[in-house]
Amino acid sequence: METRELAYFVAVAEELHFGRAAARLGIAQPPLSRAIRQLERRLGVTLLERTSRSVALTAAGEVLLREGRAALDAVAAADRRTRRAGHPAAKLVLATKSGAAGDLLPALLSAYAATAPAAVTIEVLLCGIGEQERLLRDGRADVALLHLPFDDVTGLDVEELHTEGQVAVLPAGHRLAGHTHLLTADLAGEPFPTWPGSPASPGPGPLVRDSTQLYQLIALGMVVATLPSSCRSQLRPDLVAVPVLDAPTVTTVIAWPPHSRSPALATLIRCAMDLSTPAALTTPA
Repeated sequence: METRELAYFVAVAEELHFGRAAARLGIAQPPLSRAIRQLERRLGVTLLERTSRSVALTAAGEVLLREGRAALDAVAAADRRTRRAGHPAAKLVLATKSGAAGDLLPALLSAYAATAPAAVTIEVLLCGIGEQERLLRDGRADVALLHLPFDDVTGLDVEELHTEGQVAVLPAGHRLAGHTHLLTADLAGEPFPTWPGSPASPGPGPLVRDSTQLYQLIALGMVVATLPSSCRSQLRPDLVAVPVLDAPTVTTVIAWPPHSRSPALATLIRCAMDLSTPAALTTPA
């Protein structure tokens, strides 16, 4: 298969509409339809069930959508990382969710600078909720701080840095704000945000893309959220955090592509692992 064919199929599979997919790709609809039919003939399977009213993925189509996305990401990653490696001003790009790194990020950058003062520049790429994994996979980032169980680390190399409990973040005037601790059952019926790209979102509250938006919605009483306990250091005065005793723990990991051979990246990972010891950080991310 060619990357062009995969890109065509992924566009149709995501849009489930040939007209919208053609517009997205900037091509006419007839050649797009012919390309998909040719791909199906070559593979010997039906990828899309078509009627006059709808387009739906078959089981084979679901597999190719998943594998095709990964393949296109790998090609894009190879392109971006090769260009970055060949640039005169070499750098490492570290992706992290905006507002999520707490004390870890500045400590990590400081430790890296002290350990390898002549090493490459670290560019921090702050992103929205759930975006850092995709940035790592498609090559826009060389390394990322991810959070389990929320981010998918399949196919990545990872080192665990810190595990912590979760708190319920509530408006200061909320009925539960004065409690010393809560259980998840206490939050039943409360409006939770919908996280982008996450089928496990508690929802069905508003779609939230970053921490600034989230904290504003909580202050307005439109949602509540359960977040890692290290978020306390960033809360506004009109919000409170109450420990949720039975909420699943959150583990911060540093993740990178398994094929990376960058000495600068290896140094950064060693610094992160050194910081993961209990004495290294008083309030880890």
